[in-house]
Amino acid sequence: MKLLLIEDHKDIAGVIFDYFEIKEYVLDYANNGLQGYELAKTEHYDVIILDIMLPKMDGLTVCKSLREAGVDTPILMLTARDTKDDILAGFDHLADDYLVKPFDLEILDSRLQALVRRRKGGVANKTLTFGRLSLDMNTRVLQREGGRYSLNPSQYTILKCLIQKAPEVVSKDEICDALWGDEEPDSKVLRSHIYQLRSLVDRPFEHAYLRTVSKVGYRLVAEGDE
Repeated sequence: MKLLLIEDHKDIAGVIFDYFEIKEYVLDYANNGLQGYELAKTEHYDVIILDIMLPKMDGLTVCKSLREAGVDTPILMLTARDTKDDILAGFDHLADDYLVKPFDLEILDSRLQALVRRRKGGVANKTLTFGRLSLDMNTRVLQREGGRYSLNPSQYTILKCLIQKAPEVVSKDEICDALWGDEEPDSKVLRSHIYQLRSLVDRPFEHAYLRTVSKVGYRLVAEGDE
């Protein structure tokens, strides 16, 4: 696995480097956002670890700028910011996952591997549909009533699970397993993913497809099946 670490805290960078070099991963390093942005645009990486508080260009700007430049490499944000608004800001800027400092290196490794598996898993050339929702499994583009919405890998994985089982309920455990395998994140992260997905799927439309089933999980509800 080839990683790009964009982190200005030398001690944290050193710990990450030591851990992953023992596992024989290949790492590149940038200590500011601008350098990291340039590396991510010009080199190939399997995944990017990105801090938010960076000199020259903050991590949120780096993430959004890379997406606007067409770079779809999975991005995990690694930061001390842990409020709901901070997490939502990361996903708003099209990050794929979010891990709060201090963190466990084994959990970081598992999260990175899950991101890479999702990207390399491959899908058949087909489209999933439910009601007026249409999900292209190659491009991760959702269509609804003339609108086209690009999903990040996490949003795509959740919506794919929901459409494949619709109208049945998909449990929170099933979604977490699809996203992160054995390593379940803080519940706030899953709620943030659902919030972002609901914003794309249902707003500003009259009918809301994505519904919460209290204490169980989520499901898609067809029009007329309230």
